Amino acid sequence: MDLVVFFLAALAAIATAVAVVAQKNPFVSALALLGNLVALAVLMLLLEAQFVAVAQIIVYAGAVMVMFLFVIAYVGPRGEVGPGERKPWQIWLAILAAALIAIEVVAVVYGATFSDWAEISGDYGSPAAIGKSLVTNYLLAFEIVSVVLFMGAVAGVIFGSGGRPLRLSNDEVLAKEAASAEQRRREDSRAVLDAARDSMGGDR
Repeated sequence: MDLVVFFLAALAAIATAVAVVAQKNPFVSALALLGNLVALAVLMLLLEAQFVAVAQIIVYAGAVMVMFLFVIAYVGPRGEVGPGERKPWQIWLAILAAALIAIEVVAVVYGATFSDWAEISGDYGSPAAIGKSLVTNYLLAFEIVSVVLFMGAVAGVIFGSGGRPLRLSNDEVLAKEAASAEQRRREDSRAVLDAARDSMGGDR
């Protein structure tokens, strides 16, 4: 049964990954990415990595995908990069990357055998086991990562907020309103004069 679930999840992961890059509609690509994340979560459950599977569903398939959908909805389906001239080094770099990935896939598939099953001993993928590891063996790394993420969040808020607006006094607000009213009065007077000139020119 596990083997059948593995092949179904693997085929779903491959199909949805291809759909992410093959679809022209960004909404369809986002939905295909959601399916890919769910398929990967199933594969992680087969490896008894329950915490990673649930975290991927909650964080990536939940929060990150909602953010993607908001950005796509804000930019619109036409908000894609327009056609441009491809540089030769970019083409060769893409070919090299694809060749390396293909070699890696062939090497892994050729070296994998279903006769030798990996034995999983102990509880290492549950939330309790991972939480215990984070607060015992990897406490320093966990705290460093938390501080770095906090600094990144603060930096993003500071850089994204921009300059703070100036608070005007009541006199400055009244002066700006008076200037705007005077500007509108002049524009209305100019429009009336232009209409009078046009009418006089038409009578002649």
